[in-house]
Amino acid sequence: MPSGGRCWETLQALRSSDKGRLSYHRDWLLQGEDILEECMSLPKLSVYSGWVVDHVLPHSQDSLSISETSGPTSTVDKSSFVPRSPIRKPVFLPACLTTPDETKGKPESQHSESILLQSPRGMEVEGCIRMYELVHRMKGTEGLRQWQEEQERKVRVLSEMASEQLKRFDERKELEQHKEFQDLREVMEKSTREALGHQERLKAEHQHRAKILNLKLREAEQQRLKQVEQERLRKEEGQVRLRSLYALQEEVLHLNQQLDSSHQHKDLLKIDLSAFQTRGNQLCSLISGIIRSTSENGFPTAEDQAVAEAALQEMRDLLTNLQREITRACEDKQKQEQKETLVKQQESKVQQKQELPAPSQGPRGKQKEDLQLKVQDSTMQWYRKLQEASHQCVLAFEELANSKDSQTKKIKMDLQKAATIPVSQISTIAGLKLKEIFDKIHTLLSGKPVLSPGRSVSVTLNPQALDFVQYKLAEKFVKQGEEEVASHHEAAFPIAVVASGIWELHPRVGDLILAHLHKKCPYSVPFYPPFKEGMALEDYQRMLGYQVQDSKVERQDNFLNRMSGMIRLYAAIIQLRWPYGNQQDIHPHGLNHGWRWLAQILNMEPLSDVTATLLYDFLEVCGNALMKQYQVQFWKMIILIKEDYFPRIEAITSSGQMGSFIRLKQFLEKCLQQKEIPVPRGFLTSSFWRS
Repeated sequence: MPSGGRCWETLQALRSSDKGRLSYHRDWLLQGEDILEECMSLPKLSVYSGWVVDHVLPHSQDSLSISETSGPTSTVDKSSFVPRSPIRKPVFLPACLTTPDETKGKPESQHSESILLQSPRGMEVEGCIRMYELVHRMKGTEGLRQWQEEQERKVRVLSEMASEQLKRFDERKELEQHKEFQDLREVMEKSTREALGHQERLKAEHQHRAKILNLKLREAEQQRLKQVEQERLRKEEGQVRLRSLYALQEEVLHLNQQLDSSHQHKDLLKIDLSAFQTRGNQLCSLISGIIRSTSENGFPTAEDQAVAEAALQEMRDLLTNLQREITRACEDKQKQEQKETLVKQQESKVQQKQELPAPSQGPRGKQKEDLQLKVQDSTMQWYRKLQEASHQCVLAFEELANSKDSQTKKIKMDLQKAATIPVSQISTIAGLKLKEIFDKIHTLLSGKPVLSPGRSVSVTLNPQALDFVQYKLAEKFVKQGEEEVASHHEAAFPIAVVASGIWELHPRVGDLILAHLHKKCPYSVPFYPPFKEGMALEDYQRMLGYQVQDSKVERQDNFLNRMSGMIRLYAAIIQLRWPYGNQQDIHPHGLNHGWRWLAQILNMEPLSDVTATLLYDFLEVCGNALMKQYQVQFWKMIILIKEDYFPRIEAITSSGQMGSFIRLKQFLEKCLQQKEIPVPRGFLTSSFWRS
């Protein structure tokens, strides 16, 4: 419709104009147009009246009532919709066609909701307005919907942007945390590196200090070893000086004995020798005092040795002067002395003939006069020298032994226990135990304190203590041979090895051992004591080695057992050495003395039951060592015993005493057959010292 198009365009143009934005009152506009139109044109219905009637009027709350319209006047030409009466009747519009602003602005219009349509043009305009408002409202609704959708889209976009920003924020936070963590880790690593560096520096410093300490410790250890070595050298030098002092003392005593032996020339030569003897005794006392003070202080000094050597030299000069005096006196009475010597020789021959028993008969009845009963002169001098040394030792501790003081008696008992108990504990159980016993004895003799039993004992407690301990120790060794070895033959070797070691370090103890052994068993010299006129039978039996108590002599088998034990101990001593000593030194009393003893006893007439027993015991213990040492010469001596000495023993042995002879004969025949002397039972092997 053209009018409709123009109307829309007009409304659109008006709305778009500046005036379209102004607020107009619709009633005034409609009334003015209606008034003008009514004046210029015939009244007719608007083309929109039908639409209004169909769409607007049915929705109104109040129905239209036209009471005044008559039948003919109410009839309208449907084709033209023009009323007959020129007067415009009021037509009311429902409230739904009113705008919200009008409804809000006119609260009083509730009772007049209908609008009077004064003209068709007004109705058309009103319809257009309504239509436009509806369309505008629909567009507004659509725009609102689109705006809402746009807002929702924007909200979603903003939400997504916010979510993305939140993610970015979280990522930045995470990145910051990561950076902080990295920084913290770098700080920790840096501190760790610094701590490790500090630790390494401390470690290096510690190692440096440890090296310094090790150097100091090594220096201290070297200093200690140097001191120990110096102490050892000092002790060795002291031991050498001490041995030298003992040797000097021995020589001085020997020279003094020569001085004493020259006392017999006093009456013969009519000269005064008392000055020599007095000075000799003074020199002996001087050396004894040096040794006694040395035992108290430890080891002798070079000054002590020099004084002792000077005393020895003076003793030699004294003996030389004495010999000069004697020689001078002898020159005056040489002839008289020769005569007296001849007389003495004749008297001695007569005496020997009186002491000799009936000569033994060989197997063919011939006398054997090539053997003797007396020992060689050199051996006899050695025997007397040892007995004199033992006697001097007894005199040296006489005051200690006979003291009535309780404290001194207590010291004497403690010293005796300290010397004898370790020897009683010697056994074949273990080498380490034997070494402990040896060290204890050596410590006691060296002047150091030892525990016995549970008390500290030392030879420095009394000036005579060392002499007493040495004497009692030697006596105990021999007594162990007399008792322990006599009962258990294997015990000879551990006792002998300890005795040999002590003998090597303390030579005086060895001399005292020999002195005690010779006194209790004279056959160990070998020496057959002669019976002298006026001598009591009991005394002579004691000299032969028998034990006599209350005029009762011990049984022969007991006597032979004791002699056998002591000979076995002596045979073990001469072949054994202390394994922990200085092996470069020679044995103080080695196998050469065993060879000497065997040769000398074969040069003497055999004794019934005694010689066969002692030869068997000696060869069983020491035969293997002598065989290895002397080889062919030893076998020659064994053959000599079998061929020449057996008949002599058999000739003097009664039928009831043949046991020892038969045992010796079978032993030697077996050895000759096997060409070997077996190792004695109980010999100490190398495994013994590792136990």
